[in-house]
Amino acid sequence: QVQLVESGGGLVQAGGSLRLSCVASGRTFSSYVMAWFRQAPGKEREFVAAISLNARTYYVDPVKGRFTISRDNAKNTVYLQMNSLKPEDTAIYYCAAESSGRVFATRSEYDYWGQGTQVTVSS
Repeated sequence: QVQLVESGGGLVQAGGSLRLSCVASGRTFSSYVMAWFRQAPGKEREFVAAISLNARTYYVDPVKGRFTISRDNAKNTVYLQMNSLKPEDTAIYYCAAESSGRVFATRSEYDYWGQGTQVTVSS
């Protein structure tokens, strides 16, 4: 069992930056593929970024060049650095963990989820 706790959300003006963190419980963090998803009001939860066991990264097109996902296995933590934020980035951001070692962009493939952190970008 893995518990995930996100932090770092908040209100920021367009063009600003935020850094989200997700701390995982347990001693096997390094064996999980980690990802960030987001859900805007009235929309489906969508894939944002993922990082593999060997730190290869994957991004959805709208965030490429602006967001960076990283992981620190010693701290059981995955990060999402978000720069050049836009109002359309406003959403609840969720951290997720996948135990098979494969990277997916599909919500249903992830085994564990955090409670989410709100990101609001004002124009």
